[in-house]
Amino acid sequence: MITEMVLTLLARFLSGASVRWVDCQPDTCQRVYFANHTSHLDPILVWSALPYEVRQLTRPVAAKDYWERGAIRRYMARTYNALLVDRKEIKVHQSPVDLMLREIGSTHSLIIFPEGGRSTGEQVGEFKSGLYYLSKKRPDLELVPVHIDNMNRVLPRGEFLPVPLLSCVTFGPPLWLEAGESKQDFLARARSAVQRLKEVE
Repeated sequence: MITEMVLTLLARFLSGASVRWVDCQPDTCQRVYFANHTSHLDPILVWSALPYEVRQLTRPVAAKDYWERGAIRRYMARTYNALLVDRKEIKVHQSPVDLMLREIGSTHSLIIFPEGGRSTGEQVGEFKSGLYYLSKKRPDLELVPVHIDNMNRVLPRGEFLPVPLLSCVTFGPPLWLEAGESKQDFLARARSAVQRLKEVE
C-alpha cells in the first residue's frame, strides 16, 4: 500500500509543485499553517511540501466526509496523519477548534484552510472564524500563511483523477493575533497575508 514517502513523491509529481519560503524557514516549533483552498489534494500538497522532520509533527485538517469515503482515501488520510473534522455534525460542546487543540497538544502543528470550502483559485475567499479562535486560545502558536497556486487546475472540482501540471506552494512570514485586535480585522489581515503571497515572484 501507499507509504508516506511514496505519497509525498506522488503528490509532488502530480502537482509539479515548487516550494518557496518567504521571510520564513521550516521549523519544528508549533505552528498553524493556513492556506487557500482550491482542491481536495491541498492538505497532502502542503504537508508534502514540508521537510521530513517538520512533516512528522504536522497534521493536516481535512473533511471527514470526503476522506472516509472509500478504503483508499481512508488509508491515505491515515498515512499523512490527517485530523478529520466532521463538517455536518458540529457540536457546541465539541467544537472543531477544541478538537484541533486537544489533538496537537504541546508538540504538533496544523494545516488548515480557513475559507472552509474550495474557491476558484483566482481570489482567496473570506475566512471563517476558526483561525481566530485557534489563535485566541493558543496565542503562542505561530500562524504561517501559505498560498497554493494552480491546484484548482491539477484537480478540478468534480474530478477524481488529477492532471499533472505545475503548481507552487509559498510559505510566508508568521503572524500572531495582536492585543485588542477584533476578529474581523484579524481575519482580514490573515487573508491578505495569503493573497499577497500569490504576487511574490
